[in-house]
Amino acid sequence: MYEQIAGNKRKSFFLILFFLCFIFLLTWVFEKLFGFGSGALVLAVIVAIAMTFGSYYASDKIVLAISRARPVEKEEYPYLYNVVEGLAIAAGLPKPRCYIIDDSAPNAFASGRNPQNSVIVVTTGLLEKLNRVELEGVIAHEMSHIKNYDVLVQTLTVVMVGVVALLSDWLLRSFFWGGGRRKGSSRGRGSAAAIFIIVGLILALFSPLISQLIHFAISRKREFLADANGAFLTRYPPGLASALKKLDADTEPLEAANKATAHLYIVNPLKDLKGKVNRLFSTHPPIEERIAALEKM
Repeated sequence: MYEQIAGNKRKSFFLILFFLCFIFLLTWVFEKLFGFGSGALVLAVIVAIAMTFGSYYASDKIVLAISRARPVEKEEYPYLYNVVEGLAIAAGLPKPRCYIIDDSAPNAFASGRNPQNSVIVVTTGLLEKLNRVELEGVIAHEMSHIKNYDVLVQTLTVVMVGVVALLSDWLLRSFFWGGGRRKGSSRGRGSAAAIFIIVGLILALFSPLISQLIHFAISRKREFLADANGAFLTRYPPGLASALKKLDADTEPLEAANKATAHLYIVNPLKDLKGKVNRLFSTHPPIEERIAALEKM
């Protein structure tokens, strides 16, 4: 378990580091072509942060409203409260608020910008179809997302995706208005200027796609990390593995889910993407890989 946790933390760190290097590469090419300097990066970061600031602080309220989740009292589902309270103590966290989605499809997610403002949401189908050991595995997974500040990590990656999107959009608009050609003629002639223009155009076209792929990769690594941390909390990896098998075998769609919230759930509530290429565009790693990692523990 320790090896799995350390490995997933390391991979997440290097993915974010690569993301930052990619942004600086895009900015450097931008500066070489148009001479905007570091101001372009600073402006892009300010705009991207401004766009996500409000949604970050209201993320739990927005997600709960979209998912049609309702608060649940201890008297209604006492065993859910007992599981959440016990695992919160084990994780050294404040007890998250509990919410229910009235849907027979089994699933769950956690949200909130920090442990003091966190929620755990489960469907009625999850409570009906899982036994206590499996439920503990799922809740431990979601508790790990809270402890790992995964909402913060996801917000950081969204900001970086926004920075890349803004820079690439400005780069394309500059090409459209002929800025690259004017700058290329004034800075130098020949093959070097032409290479810069070609590289800049390629980056402008493919940067949004590359940034989204990195975002999805970070999201998949955080799922592996939450699985490992969840197994660490319960000290029983087979419980979560068994829960994942049941969730994967259940084909009933979750009506409250959509593309905007699908990445939050413990398993993809929408139709899974098949094939190695399509999996690159998924926020969840394949269930069989998650189960195999848990069984190795």
